[in-house]
Amino acid sequence: MTETMGILAYGAHVPYRRLDRAAISDVMGSGGGQGWRSVASFDQDTTTMGVEAARQALATTDLDPEALWFSTVAPAYLDKTNATTVHAALRLDAAASALDLGGAVRSSVGALRSALTGPGRTLVVSSDLRVGLPTSADESLGGDAAAAVLTGSAADGPLLAEYLGGASATAEFLDRWRTPGDVTSRTWEERFGEEAYGPLVEQAWAAALADIGLAADDIDTAIVTGLHGRAVKRLGGRLGVAVADDLMDTVGNSGAAHPALLLADALDTADAGRVVALVVLADGVEVLVFRSTDALAAGRPSRSVAAQVEDRADVAYPTYLAWRGLLEVQPPNRPAPNRISASASLRRSDWKHGFVGSKDATTGTTHLPPSRVGMGGGAVDDMEPAPMADTEGTIVTFTVDRLAYSPSPPIVFAVVDFDGGGRMPIELTDVDPAEVAVGGRVAMTFRRLHSADGIHNYFWKARPVRG
Repeated sequence: MTETMGILAYGAHVPYRRLDRAAISDVMGSGGGQGWRSVASFDQDTTTMGVEAARQALATTDLDPEALWFSTVAPAYLDKTNATTVHAALRLDAAASALDLGGAVRSSVGALRSALTGPGRTLVVSSDLRVGLPTSADESLGGDAAAAVLTGSAADGPLLAEYLGGASATAEFLDRWRTPGDVTSRTWEERFGEEAYGPLVEQAWAAALADIGLAADDIDTAIVTGLHGRAVKRLGGRLGVAVADDLMDTVGNSGAAHPALLLADALDTADAGRVVALVVLADGVEVLVFRSTDALAAGRPSRSVAAQVEDRADVAYPTYLAWRGLLEVQPPNRPAPNRISASASLRRSDWKHGFVGSKDATTGTTHLPPSRVGMGGGAVDDMEPAPMADTEGTIVTFTVDRLAYSPSPPIVFAVVDFDGGGRMPIELTDVDPAEVAVGGRVAMTFRRLHSADGIHNYFWKARPVRG
């Protein structure tokens, strides 16, 4: 008997910062448009965003992934596996494999399809950071985001959405491309892409309906996405199904992350029994069809996509350009940080990546960073691991440092008292220095402190708890 496969958990991450598209034309005299695009902060990349999306997903379940697949077209590293950093931050079991699947936007939906049709519990994390030349459509219409989906069978636990089936259609044509080493993409003429995608959408859509034994009238919502906006809009309207909001006015197109992000947004509000089709245009067409279950209402993540879209602060256009390396600005008049030690990182990986302190087994005192000896002395190595990444805290004092090195000064440092014990000084992020106050509540977030010699120094910062 074939096992019913589907979604066991899901989560998403939309960065706090937004770029008002009108600000582009205000500065440059052209480009821009209406609405906003999401912007990864200077201390974020596809890896850190992927960690945050995965944390949202795993917080809703006690199930452990047996594999982690990380898909992006903007990796922080080449040659080195980026998924291992996500794996370490999530503190997954060493037996769980961690693999990168990338190179093309289609890789992310391909990873999701493979996970849904393969054995075991797989955490599929997709993340993207879209960059376009100043005033280009890619700049204004792109977006930064991440999403995570834990797939498995009904035998693993309650499925939030059953995978009914789907279909693919593939053809070789030059619609969008980016050569290795380039930051921005190039595209062919729009009408060409629309004509190329047309028959592929018809083929994949018809094959998917035949595969699941349903008619178009049985589909409640179609999620249609892809980087060819004109083809997505026109061909999506021919499916004969209500098409979901594509978040273009508030987030932009987050490339490899967008299919799972839109799927998460749809599941955030879907009633039980809703049939949702995911249609992805990317060097062909992928169609995946899901049916939401009664378990969905209790299995949703704590922060919906809509809530994250609402929680935002604008970033100035010149600041955005500087963050993306498209505008060179005077660096801080301080020595740049040295590269981190690979051996030291390995020795303290549970602290550095997992934010695990130590707790004195006798006194119950939490030590941050972890210590072998208690604060009051006593027995050596009488400690228990104290995972703190999911623990909130309270600001007891803070300082705004305008002299310390930072790609985006000033730095706000705060001393934080963690709920249940533990205190440490830590950098704040996604914060307006003028709004920081003693007594403010913070939560931990995985970020990139700096990069040196091509090595990224990942650690944890604190962000304000809003709403």
